[in-house]
Amino acid sequence: MKESMGKILITGKGNKPQRRKDAKCTPGDFVPLWLKLSFFSCIICSCINAQQNQVAATPPMGWNSYNCFGSAVHENEVKANADYMAQHLKQYGWQYIVVDFLWAYDNPPYSKIGNPFQKRLDDGSYIPWLAMDSVGRLIPDINKFPSAINEQGFKPLSDYVHSLGLKFGIHVMRGIPRQAVWAKTKVSGTDGITADMIADTNSICPWLNHMYGLDMTKKGAQEYLNSLLQLYASWNVDFIKVDDIARDYKAAEIEGYAKAIVNCGRPIVLSLSPGATPIADSAHVKKYANMWRMADDFWDNWKEIIAMMNYAKQWQGVGHAGHYPDCDMMQIGKLSKRGPVGEERYSRFTNDELYTHINFWCIYKSPLFIGGNLPENRDIELKLFTNQEVLDVDQQGLHPREIYDKDGGAIWISYIPNSKDLYVGMFNISDSTKNISLNLSLLELKGKAVIRDLWKHDDIGVFNKNYVAMLNAHASIMLLVSTKK
Repeated sequence: MKESMGKILITGKGNKPQRRKDAKCTPGDFVPLWLKLSFFSCIICSCINAQQNQVAATPPMGWNSYNCFGSAVHENEVKANADYMAQHLKQYGWQYIVVDFLWAYDNPPYSKIGNPFQKRLDDGSYIPWLAMDSVGRLIPDINKFPSAINEQGFKPLSDYVHSLGLKFGIHVMRGIPRQAVWAKTKVSGTDGITADMIADTNSICPWLNHMYGLDMTKKGAQEYLNSLLQLYASWNVDFIKVDDIARDYKAAEIEGYAKAIVNCGRPIVLSLSPGATPIADSAHVKKYANMWRMADDFWDNWKEIIAMMNYAKQWQGVGHAGHYPDCDMMQIGKLSKRGPVGEERYSRFTNDELYTHINFWCIYKSPLFIGGNLPENRDIELKLFTNQEVLDVDQQGLHPREIYDKDGGAIWISYIPNSKDLYVGMFNISDSTKNISLNLSLLELKGKAVIRDLWKHDDIGVFNKNYVAMLNAHASIMLLVSTKK
């Protein structure tokens, strides 16, 4: 006998249900199971999209520890960057503080190794042993994060970041720890399922051997991800960057993380790394993720800016509110203090290249994450991060696209909501000084145009047909173009 919502249905012979005379029944009582499952799947997808749009209505802006501290950032350094952001950058829209990878790994003192592998002992156990709880979930190493003692996790650090009016994020490697599989740890929320029963031991990361992928067809795999996100929600995490998931695109696991975020009940940004996310998967990735990398790690080399522009052209027209192709962290400020690439240095970009770097990230509406150590910023870094008119291009612009690419010059535009005005980025991507000409007919504006230089906060003048800018090699200019009234 089945009792539901005051209706009593009695199963008769065969598979045909029989209804008692006094039972009330609606057409939904006999909806086929496959249709109900499809209906609930649609509800889950709707919840995912609604939550993603809520947490990332504009491209997220923040700081990430990787480019300056590699695998070895410590709690005091995270707090120092949060303090700087709260004091100098928060008023301009910067808000996320993200601890990047290997926070469960106890780096040897002074070590700058980028991707340290685990080794195995004769009994199959792993060394070094990552900090992990009893149900196979990695937790912060207390030598790096002292406030995590007694399995408090990132909650104390998260509370500190939130007390500054900022948001807190973490990096995670896709899948389940290999050491949990060896130890056959229980999977929270299941009856007797253990880590070895849900791991796909053939799904491995080529550059870090700490994790196995999850076989999402196995009962317990989604429950494991649910338990992860429940843990992160208990730490009040606002952002997760899932690594080793976008190149060799892992669709089932991506869906698993998105569903787990909905399940945890806390709005959390889902970022996918590294690139290059296949353009063939664009419909899927923008359905389930808030941001996804278009390319492999970006560093402070001019050729990589050119390469990023080319990646961006492949993805133009795909992103929209809540879902953004990601140009990667910005290589601006003090880098590689503890690895991972090259010696400790300020960005190798020239000043002209620094402006082009941030101009393109903004005109393309990429998420903006600073890679340098904020407390060591100089005047040039502070100037780059605090121009509200330029940052508005990233946060307010719509539908970025390239309208010109010829003879070492490139021009990109984006649209301003509820306005006929346009943002325009003009780039000299050649190796010598040259004039870059903007033909105003390409903007489809009627009449004369008023042009404003957003870095100088200055109205340049009124133009009829063309605007010509003389730009140094690798330099650029960011404009607001509006119709003269």
